[in-house]
This record gives sequence, C-alpha cells and structure tokens, in this order.
Amino acid sequence: MHQPVLLEEVVALLTGCRRVLDGTVGGGGHAARLAAGGARVLGLDRDPVAVSAARAALGGAAEVRLGDFADAPTDPDVAAFCPDGILLDLGVSSPQFDDPVRGFSFRPGTTLDMRMAGEEGMSAADWLSEAAEPELSSAFGDWADERHARRLAREIVRRRATRPFQTSDDLVGAIRAVLGPRSGPDDFARLFQAVRIAVNGEIERLSRALPGLLEVAAPAGVLAVVSYHSGEDRVVKHAMSGWARACICPPAQPVCTCRGRPLGSQITRRPIRPGAGEIAANPRARSARLRAFRKAA
Repeated sequence: MHQPVLLEEVVALLTGCRRVLDGTVGGGGHAARLAAGGARVLGLDRDPVAVSAARAALGGAAEVRLGDFADAPTDPDVAAFCPDGILLDLGVSSPQFDDPVRGFSFRPGTTLDMRMAGEEGMSAADWLSEAAEPELSSAFGDWADERHARRLAREIVRRRATRPFQTSDDLVGAIRAVLGPRSGPDDFARLFQAVRIAVNGEIERLSRALPGLLEVAAPAGVLAVVSYHSGEDRVVKHAMSGWARACICPPAQPVCTCRGRPLGSQITRRPIRPGAGEIAANPRARSARLRAFRKAA
C-alpha cells in the first residue's frame, strides 16, 4: 500500500472520531490507519481503479464506494452515516500519476487524458483542442501562475488549427515554443497541473463541496483537508476562516443580518506541512498543506 501523505498528522487530528468519511480514499492508506484505530470508515473515490485498489487493500476494514466527495453532502447514505470525521486528500495519487494510460504525466509519448473519474467527461486532449483561447489563458494564469499565459493559449490555438493535441509531447512543444528551450520539468509540472485542474473542475468541485460537508458532519465533528495547490489551499483557508467568524456581513452594513455565530473553530491556524524526512522519502509530498476545522457542538 502506498504511503499516504501526512499520515501521522491526519490520524492525530481525527483521533477520537468514530465514523470517518474518507472522501478521497485512493489506495486506502489513511483509511487503513483510521480503521485500525477503531473508527468505522466509509471511503469514497470517483476513480473506479482507485476503488478497486482500496477494496483489495482494505478488505473488510472499511466500506469503499464509487462516489464523488462533491456529491457526498446530498447522498442519503452519507447523511445516515453521520460522520464525526471527514477527510479530503486532494490531488493525484502516485498510482494515477505513474500509470501512463491515465495521462497525468509529461513523460514523452504519454496520452493526454488526466481524467480522475476514469473515462468520464472530457480528456485533457479534448480540452486543449476545444477550449476557447480565453479559457486556456485563464487556466494557465490562475492555476499555474504563468506570466505568459496569453501567449501560451494563443500558441495552443495556432497549433491545434493544423493538428489536434494528443500526447504530452504536443503540450511540451507548445510550452517550449513560448517559454523557450530552457523551460524544463518545473514548468511542465505546473502547466500540466493547470490542465488537470481545469479538466477535472477541481477548484469548482472543492468550493461546492466544503459547505455541504460541514453541514453533513456531526456536531463537534472534524473536517480535515490536504491540498497540494495554492488555489485549493486558498479555497480551504477562506472557507474555514469564514466559518470561524461570528459575523460575515459586509463591513459597511450597520446591522448584522447573517447567522451571527461561528460555525465552529479552526484547529489549524496555519497549515501543517510535511517534515524534511517525509519529503525526502516522498518528494511529491513537498507541496502538501493540511488544514482542519471543528464544527460547533
């Protein structure tokens, strides 16, 4: 079983929770430790391959179902489960990234797929070949902080007019044409990540899911989120800081008309980051940030 990121820190935050919803069960690493500690675990994943792997790894230690955490707040089975602990470990798992068929990597010759839900929805190749230039530019600017986002979007549109984008080489070629021959793995990683975020609607799904997940959590329940991108972390940070405030009315409004009470308290004022030892053992953990919130009793 692949070693999950920030395992000890996640377990410490969810210690004492008796019913944990693992909304991104992946290979089952977090779920296994939580179940071993006595929690009843319900695992969800939108990736059918991950669901099969988690079921094989966990056996009867946890219930694992195919499902999207963004839909969990309206799932009657999740409501009936009444979790007092909820975990989201966002991003791409190592098995997904390492499988060339899944198309997450910029290794030469890799098919541009990047769909987290198997064959459901638009692939990265489809998106790069069909998205409007402003949409491409926004994705590279917002999710990759690329200062040449407009030029890159324009180059992609120019190239796809004669040949559709199909493999990693096509996107790498466009990137090098704009950023120059000195562009390398760090540039490819952040720009491929931006494509993946856009293809899977990751920021939108997270923004939509968080309020509902807090609502479905039991009183005094804990919501813990591991993110790997500044955009994801920003969404989590703003949601949790807003929940912790008693008043969310506009500052100029003379009379409070909102809920007038906090929805709970932030457990982590600052994100928990992996230590040097974990990063050395798993370099992909270096960008991980863990935040947690406790719902009011």
